[in-house]
Parts: sequence; structure tokens; C-alpha cells
Amino acid sequence: MLLPKKNTPRSLIFIIDIFICIFSIFIAYLLRFNFQIPEIDRNDMPFVIGYIILIRAISFIIGKTYAGIIRYTSSKDAQRIFVVISIGSIVLGITDIITYNLQAKLIIPTSIIILDFIVTVFMLVAARTIVKVVYYELKNPRRDKTKVIVYGAGEAGVITLRTLDKDAGAKFKVVAFVDDDKKKKGKKIENVKIYHTDELDELLKESEIAFIIISTTHISPTKKQKLVEKCLSYNTRVLNVPPVSSWINGQLSFMQIKKIKIEDLLERDEIVLDKEKTFAQLKGKTILVTGAAGSIGSELVRQIIKFNPEKIILLDQAESAIYDLVNELKDRNQTSFEEVIADVTNQERMENVFKHFKPQIVYHAAAYKHVPLMEMNPSEAISTNVGGTKIVADLAVKYNIDKFVLVSTDKAVNPTSVMGASKRAAEIYTQAIGKNNKTKFITTRFGNVLGSNGSVIPLFKKQIEKGGPITITHPDITRYFMTIPEACQLVLEAGCMGNGGEIYIFDMGESVKIIDLANKMIRLSGLTVGKDIEIVFTGLRPGEKLFEELLNNSENTIPTHNKQIMISKLQSTDLEQVKIEISKLIEMFYTQDNVKIVRQLKSIVPEYRSNNSIYESLDNPQINS
Repeated sequence: MLLPKKNTPRSLIFIIDIFICIFSIFIAYLLRFNFQIPEIDRNDMPFVIGYIILIRAISFIIGKTYAGIIRYTSSKDAQRIFVVISIGSIVLGITDIITYNLQAKLIIPTSIIILDFIVTVFMLVAARTIVKVVYYELKNPRRDKTKVIVYGAGEAGVITLRTLDKDAGAKFKVVAFVDDDKKKKGKKIENVKIYHTDELDELLKESEIAFIIISTTHISPTKKQKLVEKCLSYNTRVLNVPPVSSWINGQLSFMQIKKIKIEDLLERDEIVLDKEKTFAQLKGKTILVTGAAGSIGSELVRQIIKFNPEKIILLDQAESAIYDLVNELKDRNQTSFEEVIADVTNQERMENVFKHFKPQIVYHAAAYKHVPLMEMNPSEAISTNVGGTKIVADLAVKYNIDKFVLVSTDKAVNPTSVMGASKRAAEIYTQAIGKNNKTKFITTRFGNVLGSNGSVIPLFKKQIEKGGPITITHPDITRYFMTIPEACQLVLEAGCMGNGGEIYIFDMGESVKIIDLANKMIRLSGLTVGKDIEIVFTGLRPGEKLFEELLNNSENTIPTHNKQIMISKLQSTDLEQVKIEISKLIEMFYTQDNVKIVRQLKSIVPEYRSNNSIYESLDNPQINS
């Protein structure tokens, strides 16, 4: 139905409000005198009506009650009307008191003032509400509306309902609230019934629910996963209301209600950090973060800022990424930043960084991490992941750094790739060098992080946006996942508790089948596997594992006070022998002989067995002999 797009003129609203006030006075008189107004009061009515209307008109102009758009009337508009009418009625009451003291007579009966106040407020609010309801019913006929359930019948749920009502373009109809609180079951909010979560299956079966909107932030990751799985089984899509802190000017808008992301379903319960210990270690310190422009490095910087260090040195060879990071962080707090463009493999440049800035703690996140690329470029993997780590670690010892925290990977466990083995070699060197030095060397090891550069999730998103296909290397491949903030929080925690020599392993939760992940992402996008998007298997890439591990077979795990962090104790290594072998490996960079480099890497990391790689022949004793 065609409806006028222009808003009603303010002057017309003002005039209508005045007529409503006149009508309200008549109703007040009729109610006061039981519909039989005495002659004396009828004679006074013209003056009374004129005076009341004068007060109301002045209060409307001051309070601007006519300025709102009627079809968007909200509770705030009702509050404004209540306040404005209240002030006007108080003025009428004060007038009565003054005239009574002067003439011993009430111009306006007190009962009329009270009744007029009640009737006026009611009629002004009711008129606006009726216009709003009629407008939306005409614009969005009930049969055309998309059925929606709001999960969470708290304050955020009510705001979500009102936001949907306000947004004419959405054509949504909230048919039910669902809440865990059994006390709310059967009650109604703005004429929408509240159901318990146990009744959700029945609601989804009986009605064609297009969307469920999760309005509450107080829902555990496990419960959210189960809710989404249930909704997807009924082809019901799930939307998410952002936290109140991200609402625009404290107001929720329809555009902020977004599709739930796969990252939301892979989250786990919030990590509880030992903030006192972290503050004690980081506050007032100068901290160097290598690889600061990367996914992990940049989030480490964001986390470290919260603990008020004196200075953070942001070191990376990616100038544009460092520039973007500094622009993001410069207004955060009083922490000063030093942007350093440098390559960790450049001995002279790194020496100058340590000499000039004198860092007290180093978080070493700079590394190459793409398995297939490093399989094709072993010399670069060795140069950066091993040689760069050696340079930074040696300088940490030389300049008496308090702590050196190495960010490693689960691919270093029983490695099957050059990348994983290079990270394991870096672990071996830092563990060995830290034995008899003041500097405490700590290694942190975890799996894939959600949203990192090169992660499978951004790749799948791009493939879905293009209409597919989604490419997966193997139907049985699994991976552990962790959010970037979660991983970095655990790195800080492990760095604080470490006394040197430990490898800290993070609890990555349950491993996830990549094909299940792809299926869920397709369904979350409202598409169908095999119909809208195809899944294609391309075969394992060079060096790729089917299953990731977090522990070597020879390692023992020791629990810590944080159940999400465990300590792995390795067998002791001979420092001098490690130094000789690592130096020999790094020197091989200049030969650019990939086979010799990988053979030497395998001698340093004996558990390294190549998988789906041209270097598998080096694992054959007959060929090696």
C-alpha cells in the first residue's frame, strides 16, 4: 500500500496536540462531575480552557513534543510527554495556590487539574502509538512479514524488538521470545509471548521461522553452538546483537544486527588472567615485539598496552602494516611506541635496535608460517625462523634481557614440514641457550588462530562470496582453532609464569574437521551444500598433516594454575652441540641447496618426517646412506 513518504509537518502535530488537550479538559470535567457539569463551572470553563491551553502550548513549544516523527514514537517520546505535561500541571497547581491566597477561590478545581493531567498524558501517548501501529500495519501487512524469534527476554531483547518495529524496511515480525529463565515463561513483552528454551524445537517445527536473533551476551560458547546447530537443522538463520558497548551513541540500529560468524561458534569460555602478575611484569617496562605487524604480533601489542608499559617497540619489515597499526593505537593511552622497520635476519640492524632501545622483555613473533610456501623455499624458512630467532635470542643474552618469549606452533610437534621443523629447531636453540644465562627463555606453542593471515576461514569466506567452490585438501583433515585474542592472552600469562626453559602448551579444545567447518559456514550464509556451493577436495599440500599434535611423544605435561596452560618438559640438550649444528644449518643458506638444508634440519630435529613432500626420500635410511 502506498503511504506518504514525507513526515507530518510539525505545525500540524502541534495543532492536533492542542485539540487533544481541549478534548482532555472536557473529559476531565465530565468525569469530575459525573457527566453533569454544574452551571457555575460551565460559566468558568471558557477561561479555564483558555488558560490551560495557554500553559500547554507554552510547555509544548519549550519541550518540543511535536518535533518527533510520529511513526517512530518510542518510550523516550512518551517520557518527554509525561515530563512536559507534568510541568504544565504543576504550573496550573501553583496558579491555583496563588489565586486562592489572593481571592480565597480556586480558579481550576484541583480534581480537574489531576484528571486533566492523567487524561492528557494518556491521550497524547495513545494517539502517537495508534498512528505508529496503523502505519506499520499498512506498510507491512502481517502476511508479508518475516517471522523472527528473539533469544533473550531481557532489556537487550526488548530493545531488539523495538529496533525491528522501528525499521520499516526490515518487515520483521517478532513472534516469540525464548529465554532460559523459567520464571519468565508464559509472560508477555509488548504482546509477544515468552517461551522457555526447552520449547524452541516445537516453535521451529510449527512455524516457519526465518531468523533467530541472539540478543543476550550472557550465553556460553557451548550453548551458542548448540543453539545454532539446532536452528540450522530447521533452515533457520541466526543473527547476533552486538554488545551494548558497540551500539552507536548507546542506540541499537537494525544495521548492527549481523549474521553470526563461524568465529563466534569456535570461541570458548573467557580466559581469566592473573592480571596482578601481568601488571607486575609489564608495567613501566620497555618491550620489544618482533613481527609486530602480523596477526599475533599486532594483537600482542593491543593486549600489552592494557598493562601500562613505558614503551613498546614495534618491529617488522612490513612498513604499511606497521603504519596502519600505529594509526590504530596512537590514541589508546599514554604508552609510547617506536616503529622500527627491520628484518630479524639482519645482525647489524638488530644489534642497533637492542643497543639503542634497551628492551627488557622480548616477544618474538616474527616468522614465516605458510607450510606449502616454506616447503618450496627451505632456505628462507631457515634464514628467518631459525637464523632470525638465533640473532634475537643471542642479543637478548648479550643485553641481559629479563625474558624472551618465543611464539611457536603446534606444527613443531613431530613436524612433517620444513616450516614446522624450522620452528622446532628455533625452540631447541632457545631452550639450550637459556640454561646458563640471566635471560629467561620461554616458548609458547599453540595451533591455528581464527582470522589470522592465511587462515582457512578467510579463504572459505572469499570462496563462498564468489559462489564457490570451497577447496579442502582432504575429507578427514582436522585442525585445532583458537581466537587471536585468546592466544595472545595465554602468551602473556605463560610469559609471566615462566622461569626459563619451559615450553608452554595451550589447551586448544577439541579438534575440528575442516569439512564440518566448511559445511557450517555455507549453511550460516543461508546456502545449501551441493546446490549453491560445491566442496572440492584438492589433495594434501606439500608438508601438510592430516592431524595436528600439541605434544611430542617424549614429552611430559605438567599442569599450571591456569587449566588452559600446560608445561612440557623436554629432554636436556647439549648447548655447544646445538650451537654447532644450528650455525651449520644457517650457513647452508648461502649454498641455496635445498636438499642439503633439509638434510641438516632433519639431523637437528630427528622426529621430523616429511609428508607429501619431495624431501620424503631423505627419511629413507637406504637413500641417506
